Amino acid sequence: MQTVDFDKFLFLKFLLSIDGIGPSRIINLLGKFKNLDNILHANLTELTGVDLISDTLARNIIHSRGKIEEIRIYSENELKQAESNQVKIVLFSDDSYPELLRKIYYPPMILYVIGELPISDNIAVVGTRQPTDYGKKYCDVITKDLAGNNITIVSGLARGIDSIAHKAALERNSKTIAVIGSGIDVIYPPENEKLFNQIAANGAVVSEFSFGTKPDASNFPKRNRIISGLSLGTLVIETKVNGGAMQTAAHAIDQNREVFALPGNVSSKSSEGTNLLIQRSEAKLITNAEDILVELKLKISPKTKANIPQAAQEINLFEEKILEAIKNKPLHIDVIAEATNLATSDCLINLLALEFKGLVNQLPGKVFQIND
Repeated sequence: MQTVDFDKFLFLKFLLSIDGIGPSRIINLLGKFKNLDNILHANLTELTGVDLISDTLARNIIHSRGKIEEIRIYSENELKQAESNQVKIVLFSDDSYPELLRKIYYPPMILYVIGELPISDNIAVVGTRQPTDYGKKYCDVITKDLAGNNITIVSGLARGIDSIAHKAALERNSKTIAVIGSGIDVIYPPENEKLFNQIAANGAVVSEFSFGTKPDASNFPKRNRIISGLSLGTLVIETKVNGGAMQTAAHAIDQNREVFALPGNVSSKSSEGTNLLIQRSEAKLITNAEDILVELKLKISPKTKANIPQAAQEINLFEEKILEAIKNKPLHIDVIAEATNLATSDCLINLLALEFKGLVNQLPGKVFQIND
């Protein structure tokens, strides 16, 4: 079992217990004071001399010193729980802390991990808890193809798309990471206990929450930033416009990571979110795993779309109408929609499909032209 630097652990626990102090301020305080003893003896002037530490925050730190023994006892108990439950505690300063996650705006300072965090290319797969048959099918197919290319699948252990993605990865004997919105010792949903244990044995279960933390609704947006933060890109498969997967996509965009979306029927509530992401050009339309791997320039087996001659690629009736409309000159999306008698959203989905096939280029301002 790993040895945790208890002084650093306690330092982080102490700072995390103070309202208004997040990762940026913690990193600045660590850089200035180096250890817990120094910050416990720092005066108001020394504390406010740290970047981002206001007079109010400095006073909060001073007033919080009275609870340090309580935090020490709690931290000691957590380490005992971690050891008895084979949980690794990974601190932000540790070499084993995931590099991709370290680069996000609001990285978790402490991770609780069961299993081994895979060192490989990670892609997140997220979506609705109530997928349609269409969503279930393509989640399974695309995830298995990604896993077959040595991609580690990251998701949130939730019902629906998350569970399907984890299971698909496991069926391909691939690694998968579950990021949960509760303490590492609290399995949610409870029916996923078997899946939880399978993931721990073939990858890792990860949480930033202390032991015993319940799966409160406020925890899941925080969890979602870790899902995207661990990943090179995030694939969204079916979600309503207010679904949690849209939060994960938003985090990925903020983290400067790629977002991919599986398009769906425009009349389906389950595809409202994915279609909106595509319509806003916030996500790249994908129809298979190769679309993702090509975009991220990862290894593909057995062949890439780039090897397929353009003439051999099939196009549907709508795509054919679009190509006819823009064959002579570049046109704006609204003009194309009018010329083809298609809804703008449907038009954009087909245009992006043509772009992935290498037949169309998108110019600034949502103008499209034939790719010569």
